[in-house]
Amino acid sequence: MNVPLLDLVAQYRSIEGEVLPALMAVIQRQAFIMGAEVAQLEAAVARLSNTAHAIGCASGTDALLLPLRALELKPGDEIIAPPFTFFATAGAIHNAGGTPVFVDIDPDTFNIDPDAVAAAVTPRTRGIIAVHLFGQMAAMEELVPIAERHGLALIEDAAQAIGARREVDGAWRVAGELGTVGTLSFFPSKNLGAFGDGGMMVTQDAALAERLRRLRLHGGSRQYFHDEVGFNSRLDTLQAAVLLAKLPHLAAWSAARARHAARYSEAFTGHSAVCPPRTDPANEHIYNQYTIRVPRRDELQAHLRARGIGNSIYYPLPLHLQPCFAHLGYAAGSLPVSEAASTQVISLPVFPELTEAQQHAVIDAVLGFYT
Repeated sequence: MNVPLLDLVAQYRSIEGEVLPALMAVIQRQAFIMGAEVAQLEAAVARLSNTAHAIGCASGTDALLLPLRALELKPGDEIIAPPFTFFATAGAIHNAGGTPVFVDIDPDTFNIDPDAVAAAVTPRTRGIIAVHLFGQMAAMEELVPIAERHGLALIEDAAQAIGARREVDGAWRVAGELGTVGTLSFFPSKNLGAFGDGGMMVTQDAALAERLRRLRLHGGSRQYFHDEVGFNSRLDTLQAAVLLAKLPHLAAWSAARARHAARYSEAFTGHSAVCPPRTDPANEHIYNQYTIRVPRRDELQAHLRARGIGNSIYYPLPLHLQPCFAHLGYAAGSLPVSEAASTQVISLPVFPELTEAQQHAVIDAVLGFYT
């Protein structure tokens, strides 16, 4: 049985009757740039994220870049970040004029280690990026006090974690709610995916929200008048229309992912070779990815591919060892938890439309390899 890593066609078929009219409404109005759907989506995402403001932009990468640009980083300014994440996390730091300072991750959650963050703060540190990797939140109750103690910006990279929650001081907090700013991606593979690129920033800070709105529009709050040099990073109205049509389904899709993850974990728990992902008890995981640790990972990947089982490795080379960051001076062995993860992890299909038969085929293929 062929099982894709992600089946967006199946998702589209289930909502075609909602998405096509939404797209046609934009086309008939010819309101492609900053149309009404953009503001409607911003309001809806702000409610979902328990934030006062949401600002759409062109991509998840820009959602990181613009808040970093707002920090007005100078040469030598440092931003602490994990190396076990998608490249945009560190690429945005560099492109905003800062220096990434990589610290290791927690071996259970793959998220940034707060103790390592605290140890890495220097007089040059301007901010921290906490990536909520694979769909579960980092330990915000530990990271927020570090940021506050040192006067640092705390950026929540929630590209994979829209709607994820964490219990903090007895209350549920949503990804993006507690940081200086939270960043979202609507890349098609995300739990809430567009028909192309798109992103959003969420914040409680009204002044920062206004600055970000200017930065996405060439640095001006009104046409042809520019307070600063900004970017062309508008969220496309067609993408906003797609996302508005999809948003009512997000909770059910994330719940389906969680059910699939539970079935996988039940099958893999106790197996000598397969280590299922561990969810922090404080977290409500939304499983953008279901990622296991295994020995002989590359051999398992070849085995799965030969049987038509979709899979992917997120991420095969940590950012501190990427050639473009060689000048920062990191060497193999400097961040061992991230380096170990990069050799052991493999992600399995967990998309909402995955059938029970498909999932059993995945489980049988994985366990069969180690039999």
